[in-house]
Formats: sequence, structure tokens, C-alpha cells
Amino acid sequence: MKKFLSLALIVTLILSLTACADAAKKEKIKFNKRQLKKIELVEAPLHGSPMIVLRQDYSDVPIFGEPVATPEQMVNFINKRNPDPKLNCTVKQLVHLYYLEGGREGIRPDIALCQSIKETGTWAYGGDVIPEQNNYCGLGTTGGGVKGEFFATPQLGVRAHIQHLLSYTSKRPPKVEIVDPRYELIQKFRPQIFGKLTKWTDLNGVWAVPGHHYGEDILNLWVQAQTPDGSDASWEAADLKVLLEDDKAAAYVYRGIVNMERGNLYEATADFEIALKTEPELKEALFDLALAEEKLSDIDDAIETYDDLLAIDDKFVYAWYNRGRLKLAKNDFKGAISDFESAMAIETIHPDAYNNIAVAYFKQKKYEDAWQYMQRAAEQSSTNPVVKENYEKFAAYVKVKK
Repeated sequence: MKKFLSLALIVTLILSLTACADAAKKEKIKFNKRQLKKIELVEAPLHGSPMIVLRQDYSDVPIFGEPVATPEQMVNFINKRNPDPKLNCTVKQLVHLYYLEGGREGIRPDIALCQSIKETGTWAYGGDVIPEQNNYCGLGTTGGGVKGEFFATPQLGVRAHIQHLLSYTSKRPPKVEIVDPRYELIQKFRPQIFGKLTKWTDLNGVWAVPGHHYGEDILNLWVQAQTPDGSDASWEAADLKVLLEDDKAAAYVYRGIVNMERGNLYEATADFEIALKTEPELKEALFDLALAEEKLSDIDDAIETYDDLLAIDDKFVYAWYNRGRLKLAKNDFKGAISDFESAMAIETIHPDAYNNIAVAYFKQKKYEDAWQYMQRAAEQSSTNPVVKENYEKFAAYVKVKK
């Protein structure tokens, strides 16, 4: 399968790793191979959760509008992703603040929350921003240790986030006092974007650089947040969708997710396969089917399903990453590394992919290569629990002399 990856991103990745290699050459690194053979590095987990079918094209989803996901869905989604977020309020309070502040300005609070999830790693942080800043969207951060803006309370942090979105999507001033220190800078110095970016995908390459798929990543999270659970109410709703709705493919995907949440994995795969008979290139059905197949330990089938998905959409970063994990489980190290590199070419900040490449090299006892990737993973996220555990275990048997 051909991979249509951005040449510029690939070059950036190569230069970054070359720089690491050059730095390593200037240092004398000694590996205690006898001890390293006694330890194992942990693979980073699966990415993504089951996805419902969104018929609206991502490029048409506006920043203004009413929420689709309920506050309860957002609370559950956040808790599922990170049971212990580093917040100065409760998750329920934070969600309430987004619906309050977003509702006042007309900004969709459910999607703004998803942007915050992306920016903060579901409030695990690990980059330049620290939890005490109440900075939920990377305001003022430019990398290289620059922490960006500080806000006295969670509400002011949320308000600044909403106001910053407002500066991009409308020329109407905020309805309350401006607390976003960058609002007037956008208004004065960036007239080409002030009030002109009305869709979430318009933020690509603007809010984050390079950020080629920034808006799509946020909307992927938003779709996941709307995913049904395994409750009896969801089951009844799913059966009604299959019985009554005209969009049968979407209805079977919905019921398949409920089946998966209830642990009915064979029934779930059957639902996803029915959806694919109706619509063979339905990406959500393929992704959900691959997740179900992995849960059933049908690794080869899951890899083939990801093959089909990537043939349709070679920018589906979760598919590259998850297929890499499956190949790593089969000790297909070359294939796994290639898939992780493909994921990193799309999403350049990807500590889990760097971690798993380190694991692939470590399993082959290529400790120098493994150490370089492990360092890069730690640079991208020092608080990622898997990266932190692996780095500490590995570093215990590495001596560096300049």
C-alpha cells in the first residue's frame, strides 16, 4: 500500500532524529546490557474509541452553534480518558463552565472541550503548560519551555479559551470583560484571520503549527464523546435505530458499539459487518470492527481491517498507530516501526508512537536506537505514565559521559 505522507514532515522527523543521533555521538553512552536483558519496556495503549457515524463533513462543522453532546456525555468521556485529571476543580465543574461560557458567546462548548482535551492530553499535561496555569488551550505557548498565559481561576481559563475562539470566528466583541490577553493582538495584528475562521477545520495550521489535521483531531474526539454506552437505555435506542431509521449503516454501527460496550463482541462484529455490506467504505464501521477484532484476539483480521481503512483514508492516524501496535505484538518490528513513523508524520507530537518504536528496538536488543526514541518520547511528554515508567527503568542502566 502506498503512503502519501507529507515530505516536509518526513524531513522534519528525520532531521529531529538525526540531531538526537549527533548528540548521542558527542556523548559517551554506556549500556548495562546484562541488566537491560532482565527488564521489559511497556507498550503504550490503543488509541481511539468506537466511533458513531457523523454524516456531516468535518469541513462543514461550525465553531458557532448549539452543543450536540450533553454535559453528562462530556463528563463521562473525560473520566473514561483520564480518571485523575490535573484540574483545580472537578470535571463536572469544568464541563459546566464550558457550557456556561460557551453558551454565552455562542461557541459550541462540547467541541471546545474536545479542543482542550487535545491541547492538555485530557489534563495530564506533560508539555510546557502546568496545571496551576488554568490554561486549557495552550494560550501563549510557543514551545521551548515557554509556559504561556496564567489565569487565576478555572472559570477565567475557560473564558479566555472561549474568547480566543470568538476572536477567530466573529468580529463581535465578547459579552463580558476580555480576559484573553491575545484577543486584541489577534484583532490588531492578524486582520487576515480576525473574525474569519468559522469552521473548526479552519484552525488547521493557525491555532497549532504545523497542525495540518488539528481541526479533524478535535472533531474525532467530539464524535467519540457522543458514543453510546452499554446501558439498557442505549440498547433500546439502538434497536429502534435499526428498526426505524433510513440510514441503516449508521444504525448498525450504533448498535454494534452498544454491543461492544456490553461485551457482546461477536454480535458487535456482526453489526459492523452488516453496516459494511450496506456501505463498504464506511470508515467508522471499519475502525470499530478493527477494535472489536482486537478485543477478540483476532489480530490478523484486525490488521486486515486497518489495511482496508488506510486504503480509503491514509491520514487516519489512529489506524496507523493501532496497526503498528498489532504488528509489534506479532514481532513484526519493521512493519510496526514503519506504521508508527507514519502516525508521527501526521501527528508530530506523539509520545506514544515514539515510546513504541523504542519498545520495538529494545525487543531486538538495539539499545542505542531504543534509547534515542525513549528520550524523544520523554521530551514530548514527561508525565505520560507509560513513557515515565519506561524511561526510568531504561535510564537506570544507561550511563552518559560527555
